[in-house]
Amino acid sequence: HQVVKQCRFSSKDLQGIELIDSYVFNQAEYIRFNSTVGKFVGYTEHGVKNAEAWNSDAAFLAQERGELERYCKHNAAIDYSNILDKTVAPHVRLSSVAPPIGRHPAMLMCSAYDFYPKPIRVTWLRDGGEVKSDVTSTEELANGDWYYQIHSHLEYTPRSGEKISCMVEHISLTEPMVYHWDPSLPEAERNKIAIGASGLVLGAILALAGLIYYKKK
Repeated sequence: HQVVKQCRFSSKDLQGIELIDSYVFNQAEYIRFNSTVGKFVGYTEHGVKNAEAWNSDAAFLAQERGELERYCKHNAAIDYSNILDKTVAPHVRLSSVAPPIGRHPAMLMCSAYDFYPKPIRVTWLRDGGEVKSDVTSTEELANGDWYYQIHSHLEYTPRSGEKISCMVEHISLTEPMVYHWDPSLPEAERNKIAIGASGLVLGAILALAGLIYYKKK
């Protein structure tokens, strides 16, 4: 036996907020209170008898109706201040991936990680215009820790001088963020160059420090 209490609302002004109390036995709901209806409704013979008894008890019915204000509206304000008003901007990665056997020789993947809340829009731009064909996207995937991720793929045939971009729109961002693809080198090669350059700079700094120390001695 269980009692499931739900507060349903979709806006911060709490217009249309609704309290639903469901009484369940053996996974079957047998009676429900809906604040919009304002009374108990039974769904089984036992539930109908209980609904008649509870609805005729003025004090008990008034107490149940008061739960909308006491429980739902009170906790909705806490939910908004601590959870629902919070936003976390996505971390976006644009990369080249192996295309499936098909019409185009190249594929890009635009991935947005660790964003909250769930709604997000990822679109592809080619020379500033939105691309609507040859695009596939996953749903927003829950990480299990309040954060979400999403992945969008674009199959295309490269053209000389073109600019391909991924645009991400999310409530955490003051304006859409646009990420441009640099086809000059594969991502793995760019990473190797970046690591090599960092090592070279670090080596030069250490050599200079050693030279200065030697001169002072």
